[in-house]
Amino acid sequence: MLQRLFLIFVIIVSLFIIGILSSCEAAPVGSGEWYFANALKYAQQGDYQNAIVNYTDAIKVEPLLSKAYVNRAAAYITIGDYDNAIADCDKALSLDPNLPLAYVNRASADNAKGNYDQAIQDCDKAIGIDYKISLAYINRALAYNKKGDMGKSIADCNEALEIDPNLSDGYYYRALAYEALNKTDEATADFKKVISLDKNDTLVQASQQEINKLSSPLPQTTH
Repeated sequence: MLQRLFLIFVIIVSLFIIGILSSCEAAPVGSGEWYFANALKYAQQGDYQNAIVNYTDAIKVEPLLSKAYVNRAAAYITIGDYDNAIADCDKALSLDPNLPLAYVNRASADNAKGNYDQAIQDCDKAIGIDYKISLAYINRALAYNKKGDMGKSIADCNEALEIDPNLSDGYYYRALAYEALNKTDEATADFKKVISLDKNDTLVQASQQEINKLSSPLPQTTH
């Protein structure tokens, strides 16, 4: 499940750059924005190591470029470097405490490290700044799931799906919560929804495995 969560952060990056990519492409060569644009291209290609290198160069040129810290944090998470991701989010928030995606990325890293209470707090802060960030609800849903609070996990998935009805992660994590509550029909329906929506083989395969498990007859025992 966590492997799939890492892919969320690529989406976070794409959300963060809406409206700025075209201006970055026209930035002067060697400027912070120029390195930032190069980093975005690498990230979109799945080359997170080179994305990190270019975000770092952007920061060297413009140390106050908060979005570079936010996006570098996302890249760090994809390669499993959670401590550096948290440090980058801390830095971004020291520059601007009203960056909801910095809180979301930090929550993602804390979820991966098992710091679920901290993740919930950061998601609360992100939602307080912008209640339309669906991935804040998804990350909080995961944290609640791990803490065993399936009711809150389902509620957060519902909120995320209200914002984006095609967010396959929302159906996936809600299905896991339903499964934990032995609500087989609801879980199966959500796993099937994931398969119908998602193009990621890992998530599709995981959902199909869960459906197979839920549909398997219980083993017979003798008395």
